[in-house]
Formats: sequence, C-alpha cells, structure tokens
Amino acid sequence: MSYSFDAYITAAHFDHQGLAYFALGDGSVRLETGESLAAHAGAVLCAVPHPGGHGILTGGDDGRLVWSQASGLTELASQPGRWIDALAASVQSGLIAFAGGRQVQVLDIKDPAFARRFEHEKSVADLAFDPKGRRLAAATYGGAWLWYARIAEQKPEVMHWAGSHVALAWSPDGKFLMSAMQENQLHGWRVADEKNLKMGGYPAKVKSLTFLSKGQMLATSGANGAVIWPFSGPAGPLGKQAAEVGYDESALVVRVAGTPGGGRVAAGLDDGRVWICDLAGQKIDMLKAEKGAPISALAMTDTGKRLAWGDEDGGAGVFEI
Repeated sequence: MSYSFDAYITAAHFDHQGLAYFALGDGSVRLETGESLAAHAGAVLCAVPHPGGHGILTGGDDGRLVWSQASGLTELASQPGRWIDALAASVQSGLIAFAGGRQVQVLDIKDPAFARRFEHEKSVADLAFDPKGRRLAAATYGGAWLWYARIAEQKPEVMHWAGSHVALAWSPDGKFLMSAMQENQLHGWRVADEKNLKMGGYPAKVKSLTFLSKGQMLATSGANGAVIWPFSGPAGPLGKQAAEVGYDESALVVRVAGTPGGGRVAAGLDDGRVWICDLAGQKIDMLKAEKGAPISALAMTDTGKRLAWGDEDGGAGVFEI
C-alpha cells in the first residue's frame, strides 16, 4: 500500500497492534487506515510509539506533546515558545521523556501527578531510556548525561566525548550506550566503566541506528550499505570490524530498521529505494525499487513482517513481508 501525503515524513512507527502511523512536517499524523489527525499547529519534530500500546506520541514546534490514536488526540504537555524536538518512551516503566532546549521533562502514564525536570548545560538533541526504563540518557554537546528517571534531586553521570551527539541507542542488555554524532562518526560507551568506543570511518552522517538479534548486532546508516557492528561478548565491538551489507556505490543508506529479536534489517536510501535483508543469508530484497525523494522515515514491526517507509516529499507506504 502506498500513500502521497504532500508533506515531509518526519517519522513512521507501528503501535503495539501493528498499525502504521506517519508523523508529518505539516503537523498532522496520518494512519494507514486513512485517518488524518491535526496534532500540531506547526511541524512534527519527533515521534515514538506510546508506551501503553495504542497510538504514537509526537512533539512539535508548537511546544506541545500530543498522543495520537485512531479515536482522537490527547494533549499531554504544553510549553509555548519552546520546541519539543526529542522524545523517548519506555514500555517497561511507562515513562515518557521529552526535551525542549536544555530542559528534559519526565511523565508517567499511570500517574498524572508525576513530573520530573532535568536541566542540561547545552540543548538536548535526543533521549533514550535504558532497557528497564529506569535510566534516561540525554544526547547533548560534549557527551551524554545519564539520569535516574524517577529521582527528583540528583547529579547526573556524564559520559564525556567532545563534539555534538545527536542520536542515542542503548544495547538491550543495558551495558552499552551508542551515539551518532554531528560529525561522520559513531561513538559509544561501556556504561560500567565509561570505556570509549570510537567507531569512525563513515562517509556520511549516521542518522539512524538500531540493535538486532537480541543485542548481538548494531545496524547503522551513514554508508553505501547498512553497517553492521558485532556486539557479542563483554567487550562489545572493541577490537572488531564492522560488516557492510547491501553496498551500492550509487546511493547512501540514510535510515535503518530491524527486528530486535532477529537478524532482519531494512534500509532506506537517499535515492528513495528501500530494501530488506536477512543477515543469515545476506540476500537483498528490493521492496521499493523505484527511485525518488530520500527516505526520511523507516519502521519495522518486532516480528519483521511489516515495514513502513516515508520520504522527504511525502511519499509513504507499508509493505507486508
């Protein structure tokens, strides 16, 4: 199934029922079933699935945090004059975190009175909960700040590394925190001892990263193929080489998605194509062969049976795999 939404696709996500949602630059949230929800007065800047299982959460340049589902819209927070451009949610803890500028706020879907606020020295570019939903990592200039999400008064643990950090992913065992940087570089830390993982060599910026195979592999964008890092063993990728899957000298991978428990990875290219690969056999299946605008959003269900994509011109689609 394909769609034309006439606006930049900021994000694509499946909720826990496997329904695809598309968050758009015109402020709307579109469902694959046809519903269109006017979630924001400006652009949608970030989106994640709601931790309760139904619908998605979006942050916008109107300063609002909105829960969109087929039945309608619910505003969860509002901070006029400040963009909400980073967002994370944890199924395990039921917590939601969002950032506007230097401030991060945490909400609890089970307790409307719960609220935490954490201040940073620089603007926050991304947020990520650890696998248990207890610790929250905030990407900022100079590294990542780690907070215990439910504790009000605390001093954060800071994972230092010079430069601007823009996207985060925790390994499923919670032992490693990975960061995409503004430079053409991937960085990481072994959380227990703050050991730095310097993982360079990318020809382009790493805009997208996801763990696969129960944390045994990390897939990233930023190259002519999907870059796959091995994470087995206590040292993770230390001393190991990455593999590149689906190499194509004519295009760059700009988005990746995968199955958390399996070895299936999908890639969206800057020429509009989309492919999927089972890493066990490394056979590339081109799901979207026609070229077009760069892919800006990509999502896969945990089972790997459905894939949603969106591009910079508003083209979108859902594949049954």
